[in-house]
Amino acid sequence: MKRPKLVIASGNPKKVAEIEGMLGPLPIEVKKQPSDLKVEETGSTYLENALLKAQAAAKRTNSWTIADDSGLEIDVLDGAPGLFSARFAKTNEDKLNKILNALEGNPYRSARFCSVMVLCNPEGALIKDSEGICWGEILNSPAYAGGEFESLFWVREANCTYGELNQEQLSRIGSRGKAARELAPYLREWLKIDINK
Repeated sequence: MKRPKLVIASGNPKKVAEIEGMLGPLPIEVKKQPSDLKVEETGSTYLENALLKAQAAAKRTNSWTIADDSGLEIDVLDGAPGLFSARFAKTNEDKLNKILNALEGNPYRSARFCSVMVLCNPEGALIKDSEGICWGEILNSPAYAGGEFESLFWVREANCTYGELNQEQLSRIGSRGKAARELAPYLREWLKIDINK
């Protein structure tokens, strides 16, 4: 029996692999979006950005598609960088320094990773959206060199940074993992996946 195809609307191989790992138990063929597909994220919410990406990839590939949009929200910075996490500064090092400078001397460092994920049919219509949140706090310095926001974000529940979570932990307590888990029953229903076969 042919496995149903699902496109992940991202050009980031790491993100595609992460989402595929979260959907691992489902008997589906996961593909990343066409390499030349570029979508400008002009939405004013995570949901709008995720939809822009999913709809473009769905219509282009004529396939069921999921996409997500995520951001780091720091409480004392009024939720910044949030929607603009990817465009917060030019390099990862600049992003981390910008956050650390903004929080310098501040004991209140609570933050969260937010992810919104959407499922669109091959025509690009929204079938279901979901949200996942991982709570944590910002360290005084990155836990390891060369990292992104994940190297600064301490997840107390796992006793490590977000960037040090393994695949099982990402699926269970990571923001994207929580969103994917909420979406999974709808994937099974709409793609007619029988997990007992």
